[in-house]
Amino acid sequence: MDVNELLKEASELQTELRDIRRELHRHPEVGFDLKFTKAFVKAKLEEIGYKPVETGKAGLIALCGGKKPGRTILLRADMDALPIREEAKVDYKSETDGRMHGCGHDMHTAMLLGAAKILKKHEDEICGTVKLEFQPAEEIFQGSPDMLKSGLLENPHVDAAVMIHVTAGLPLDSGTVMVADGGISTASCEQYRITVRGKGGHGSVPHETIDPITAAAHIHLALQEINAREIDGHDYGVFTTGRFEAGQASNVIPDKAEMFGTIRTTDPDNKVGELIKKRMTEIAEGVGAALRCEVETEFFDFCPCMMIDGRLSEDVMRYMKELFGDAAISLSAMSGGKPGGGSEDFAFVSHEVPTVSMFLVAGSSNDGYIYGQHHPKVRFDDSVLSRGAAAYAHTALRYLG
Repeated sequence: MDVNELLKEASELQTELRDIRRELHRHPEVGFDLKFTKAFVKAKLEEIGYKPVETGKAGLIALCGGKKPGRTILLRADMDALPIREEAKVDYKSETDGRMHGCGHDMHTAMLLGAAKILKKHEDEICGTVKLEFQPAEEIFQGSPDMLKSGLLENPHVDAAVMIHVTAGLPLDSGTVMVADGGISTASCEQYRITVRGKGGHGSVPHETIDPITAAAHIHLALQEINAREIDGHDYGVFTTGRFEAGQASNVIPDKAEMFGTIRTTDPDNKVGELIKKRMTEIAEGVGAALRCEVETEFFDFCPCMMIDGRLSEDVMRYMKELFGDAAISLSAMSGGKPGGGSEDFAFVSHEVPTVSMFLVAGSSNDGYIYGQHHPKVRFDDSVLSRGAAAYAHTALRYLG
């Protein structure tokens, strides 16, 4: 398909895609609880002529092509929002207090629906199959493994997988497309919770208590020695305590204190992560015991690092150059070749089949889009939706061609 024709077809969908995105933005849902979102997307796919199949707890899959033999490519959009209160000043602000599309998944869903419409129009030209995936629960790293367990990569078997993520707050022009280079693209991530139990009592008699806050504070400081003295300087491993909870009154020593955080590494075998977990557990229990507290350390919601297939990355970079010219660049041009510290649950797919990720700039810091993903004031420039739809569609058509 001629790239100019494809860009024209995509641009003609821009107003429709903007309206879809803003409707989704008004009704954000989190995790697997996507009743409105899933029903909305399913209805849109059926309008186009697809027969979407519910997959896993809250996912949807639709197939395009299959009339001619060939390979299968998976295109993915995630649908879930974040449990944060929106502070962005937009006319289509979240109508659900405490939830917002602060990561741009509403953008991804709208773009893939646009690609679905373009691909359906050219279905007879497709040699092979395009599998469209609308995924829940990316933010909690559970949606991708849930859909994998439900047969995402089979019937038909997937040969390559592609995702696009929007980004804002970078000093790059809106509409710029960055293609991740081969190798590790993003870090792994695992959640942790450390519970410190002592003996509560009145603040006037601390000698009659066992203070879990003091113990937790010492644990927090002691854990920093793992990075400083126990991880090889050539390895990337970082853990962050982002939430610390204890007590409800200023004059009462509580029975327990809790610390919550994340561990991130860029080790595909996760040996660095396992070392951090082992030493976190030993240090937390040891410091706690020295201060007469019982300590429990738990780890959950693991997501591996994203592995980008080098050959597929080179191919997709060529496809994007065909489509956008100099507005298509490699991610390393922005990152300096270093893996990103953020995490993405499509990484589970990347450990199963050749995978590539792209990043679409949807709001330049030069134009006032100064906040990044997950910030309550983040805004995304939805004038780039048609470019995202074109990128999805062109990648599929060229790969299968």
